[in-house]
Formats: sequence, C-alpha cells, structure tokens
Amino acid sequence: MALTPLVGLPTDRKLIGPHPFLATGEKYVRAVVDGAGAIPVLMPSLQPALDPDTWLSRLDGLLLTGAVSNIEPHHYSDESSWEGNLHDPARDANTLALAPRAIAMGLPVLAICRGLQEVNVALGGRLHQKVHEVPGMMDHRENLEDPLEIQYGPSHDIDLAPGGLLASLAGAARVRVNSLHGQGIARLGDGLVVEATAADGLVEAFRGTGPGFLLGVQWHPEWQVASNPFYLAIFRAFGDACRAWAERRAATPASERIRTTA
Repeated sequence: MALTPLVGLPTDRKLIGPHPFLATGEKYVRAVVDGAGAIPVLMPSLQPALDPDTWLSRLDGLLLTGAVSNIEPHHYSDESSWEGNLHDPARDANTLALAPRAIAMGLPVLAICRGLQEVNVALGGRLHQKVHEVPGMMDHRENLEDPLEIQYGPSHDIDLAPGGLLASLAGAARVRVNSLHGQGIARLGDGLVVEATAADGLVEAFRGTGPGFLLGVQWHPEWQVASNPFYLAIFRAFGDACRAWAERRAATPASERIRTTA
C-alpha cells in the first residue's frame, strides 16, 4: 500500500486583535487533502526562522501558498515598497530559506501565487511590484468588491509551453485561469523554465530544470480543486511526486535524507 505523504505548508503571521497568530488558508489545506491525497502539515513561520533541514527531512512535499502579503522588495531589488503594501517578514524569512533547500534536495515543490514569487526570488529572480503599471501589461488583479466566486472565476487565457508539464496535464495548448495578483515575475530565477504565459507576456507558470518536481503557478488552482479538471490534475501530479518521495524516504536512513541532488 502506498504511503500517505506529508506536505508542509508555511504559515502567514497575522494579527487578530493584539495577538499574532500563525495561519494558512483552508482552501490550500483542503486541496492538499482532496487534490493531492496527502496529509497537510502547518509549518510555523517564526523569526528567527527554524532550521529548514529539520522540517524538510520529515516531509514528502512542500506547498508554498498564496497570501495577502507581498515579499519585501529588498529581497530582490533596491526599490522601496509602496504605501499600503502588506508585508510578512516572518514568512519571508522562512520560505526564502526553505525553497532553495527543498529544490536542492529534489523534494516535490508546488508554488502558488506568492509561492511562485518566493521561489523566483529565492533563485535570484526579480519581481514587478505593480504589474498593472508596467507599460504593455494587463491588470491581473481581482475586484475585491466581487463575491469570491467571481474573484476566483476564470479571468484570462494563458498559453502553455509546447511539450511542457502543464500542456500534458491540460491536454491543450491554451487554458483559462483565474487571476488575483498585483505582483509578477520581471526576471526568471536560475534553473527555471517558462511553462505558461499570459497574452501580455507575463510568466504565469514555470517548472524547474532539475530532477525533482518543481512547479510554480501564478493563478490559484487550489480554488474548488475537485470541480476543475485542470486544477485537479496539477494537484494530483504533485501528490504522485510526493508519494514517490515518501516511498524513497521510508527506505532511506534519516542520516542520509538531507542531501542535494547536485
């Protein structure tokens, strides 16, 4: 019988009243269970950050989720942030350390929205802080006054790279996805290749060139994952990779689990 994999989800630091709480969106937790067939493990984002290897040696996959916050720009440029831009330094400290270690190990990684941007920054890439203010780019933001069903509904088409992972999962060259982001990739990080682009040329998805499963998407496939065949295929592919890792982990002595694939 196949082992049920453990998938780590870094948390966001949120103030509820005067107290800080660590949380992640339920839709991501449900997608790990219903889409990937895995057990979600919430990882506390603390400062200073916990040792990433301590976590990663016990996990079979890493899901970097979306969030209301954005990565602080000093991590990828010399630009100042804009007034009202929400940040989460504790999450930055944890995910920007976790992502490159997980990728070096070959641990399966699925990165969504902010998560895609975290992987890109962790691997030396840059971001646009406001995509809608870049000449020639579309406005990829949602209308916050719309109900969630509209915000997360299909928004625009993306073109899938021929012969890529997403094209094989979709069985098509073009699909329609939701769009709920203000930031986006300005320069792709090292070791990443484009999997999908929007009509304005913005990178909507990438995969890693290494031997492990690494997929980043700018949209939100976790939303009602069971009712969208393309979104479900993404999580099932991630879950399959996590199950394969769990089988290898079970057969590997603990002292040998933290090694790079290089």
